[in-house]
Amino acid sequence: MIRYLKSIPTRYSLSLPRLTLLIFLSLISLSSFAQKPKIDDLTDDQIKEFMQKAQASGMNESQIEKAALMQGYSPADVAKMRDRLSKLASDNAKKNTNESENGSRQTTAVQAGDNKVGNKKGKIENNKIENNKDVIISEDSVEIDILKPKVFGMSMFAAGGLSFEPDLRIATPKNYQLGPDDELNIDIFGNALDNYKVKVNTEGTIRILNLSPIYVNGLSIEAASERIVGRLRQLYQGINMPGSGVSAQITLGNIRSIKVTITGEVTKPGTYTVSSLASVFNALYAAGGPSENGSFRNIRVIRDNKVVKILDLYDFLLRADQKDNIRLQDQDVIRIAEYETRVEVSGEVKRPMIFEVEKSENLKDLLRFAGGFTDKAYTYTIGLKRNTARELKLINISQDEVATFMPQRGDKYTIGKILERFENRVTIKGSVFRDGDFAIEQGMTTVKELIKRAEGLKEDAFMNRATISRQKEDNDITIIAFDLGKLMRGEIADIALKREDVIMIRNIKSLREKRIISIEGEVNKAGKFDFVEGLTVADIIVLANGFTDGASNAKIELSRRVKYDTLGLDNEQNVRIESFEIDKDLKIRTEDAKVVLQPFDKIYVHKSPRYENQKSVYIEGEVKYPGTYTIKDKNQRITDLIELVGGLKDGAFPKGATFSRDSTKIALDLSIILKVPTVTENILLLDGDRIFVPRELQTVKLSGELLNPISVAYRPNQGLRAYIAQAGGLTEKASKRRIFVRYANGFSDQTRTFLFFTTYPKVEQGSEIIVPALREDNANKLSTGERIAIVGAVSSLSLVIINILNALKNK
Repeated sequence: MIRYLKSIPTRYSLSLPRLTLLIFLSLISLSSFAQKPKIDDLTDDQIKEFMQKAQASGMNESQIEKAALMQGYSPADVAKMRDRLSKLASDNAKKNTNESENGSRQTTAVQAGDNKVGNKKGKIENNKIENNKDVIISEDSVEIDILKPKVFGMSMFAAGGLSFEPDLRIATPKNYQLGPDDELNIDIFGNALDNYKVKVNTEGTIRILNLSPIYVNGLSIEAASERIVGRLRQLYQGINMPGSGVSAQITLGNIRSIKVTITGEVTKPGTYTVSSLASVFNALYAAGGPSENGSFRNIRVIRDNKVVKILDLYDFLLRADQKDNIRLQDQDVIRIAEYETRVEVSGEVKRPMIFEVEKSENLKDLLRFAGGFTDKAYTYTIGLKRNTARELKLINISQDEVATFMPQRGDKYTIGKILERFENRVTIKGSVFRDGDFAIEQGMTTVKELIKRAEGLKEDAFMNRATISRQKEDNDITIIAFDLGKLMRGEIADIALKREDVIMIRNIKSLREKRIISIEGEVNKAGKFDFVEGLTVADIIVLANGFTDGASNAKIELSRRVKYDTLGLDNEQNVRIESFEIDKDLKIRTEDAKVVLQPFDKIYVHKSPRYENQKSVYIEGEVKYPGTYTIKDKNQRITDLIELVGGLKDGAFPKGATFSRDSTKIALDLSIILKVPTVTENILLLDGDRIFVPRELQTVKLSGELLNPISVAYRPNQGLRAYIAQAGGLTEKASKRRIFVRYANGFSDQTRTFLFFTTYPKVEQGSEIIVPALREDNANKLSTGERIAIVGAVSSLSLVIINILNALKNK
């Protein structure tokens, strides 16, 4: 049963209220032999077990409900059971969804008997399982069902938030007929005060104290009021008559429930208890609406074996017309017939669905059901796929036939999409004032007329040649060239346009290399500028925001391409160079400033030979005057800087001084430089150099593959191995041969090995002893001691084996 619940689709499951009542039947049967179980005490497994037993019930819902009430279950218990079932159903749905997302494509088998599922041994029909056969439902079939077109109107009954329950807080309808179990409120007011609440009994009468029964069955509330008031005059003389002083008002209190049977092609057929104010829509919604094979247009209301109304749901769905939504009476029968003609409409309509059509309705009516065409629908012809007695048939329906074409059962209409092309478009691009797409129409059929429509040619249009890109019949593109100047002057015939022609009119600038002027050197804004006719040297310098402070007053150089004018040039010279003098105020001479530039000229403004920006170095630490100092010339060295800062302070440690240039540390020994200034380490200073002179350092740092990496106090006569011992010794991964020392000034010294002799580097103040790790390719190799031990063990074992063999041979 649990497997059944997990696998069966929702459209084949029992309705929740009916399933709840079936479960109560199982609970009732249990209460006959034991104490009545409480709903809150039931586990999920017990509820599933009750559901399995409830399937075998033959009682209808009304009988199960009465049996539950007789056993002491309250309406609240029924509500609790429904909540529990809803939660179980939701959990199962989530589990199935997760399994589907994980890519499961296995078929779930539902076993309810001993027979296996064959081709047609069991089927699910009318929302119930027949013949108690096994059912197999694959996830692929569920996906196919989801992709199937929707039946128009089905979603109205599938919407969970929609309710067609009658409104009980309205005035009593005039045509409402009283019946058994209706309650009447009779209020007496005026000179006499009284109130009666009476209920219509099964004989159709009401009883008022001291009066004989009053028959009101089948009467409207107005007719019943007249009859009751007439009888009340026996107790209250002249009631409701002018001058009597006594009045009566009769209203409907609690209304009765009626039984309505819904049959035929309905989702949940059966007998339903509804309010006496319920309409046909109320009952249909309670029953889930028409089934998959049910008609939405032939729903009959049968009363006393006579059809009193035929309901067409399309009136409500399309126009909100409820003229046929009559009020139901007790024992009415609603029968939903099978659909006769259904057709499918797909493509560019607003409601692509399956619709039900009647015999008198044509294709125009069908398109109205579908909401009409979308904005991009191709309406010239409509494609139809029609079933014949033997095979399928394709039909093209023109727009003139829509109003008279009659749909048939199984038709599938497809409305296509208009083509993404234009039947009368031409395009003009380039040197016109209004380029873009235009329509070929009356008065605009030639190239000259198109240019006029585009507001004419621009001044820079290239008049010698324009082109037309034209599609041939096979959609290949051909180019048609013409003389634009002659066309505009009327010297040649105008050219007729064709759809999708593209006219390109280029401008003069687009047909030549972009003309520029460049200026470089000592100007505030060096770069390239667009060439303009009449531009002079003075103009280009102004465009470059003038000279920099370092501009030389010697000359400005101009280089020019040689094109035609080669007068005065050597055979090997391909560039003409001219110079312009500048005075001390950086003013150009008048005759030179008026030199007109040509395209692609280059101007160079040179820098003054000895002009340069100030350069500085920075020194800090144990010096007398630390800070930033300017490099006065190109020959200044480190010793010169030390002299400028007043020398070193007492306690300075020059051997540990560091020198950095461009964020790179340069190793040098300041103590040697100060003693012998002529050494090569006394390098020239450059802009941005930094020197740091530390105090005397009294520690040694140990790092790397040591058991206890620490810093220790420096001891002048102590060797490297002694320092390593202070750090606990080496680890197993330490590489003894690669141990090195890094000194405070940046220098490093390594361990050296020759034959069986190892020389360790000297340890100085502020240095760092670094023990690297073994390389990965050597990490797993045995040490010399380990190899000797293994060889010794193998030799001993061999001797033992030989002695044993000799002893056995001597025996």
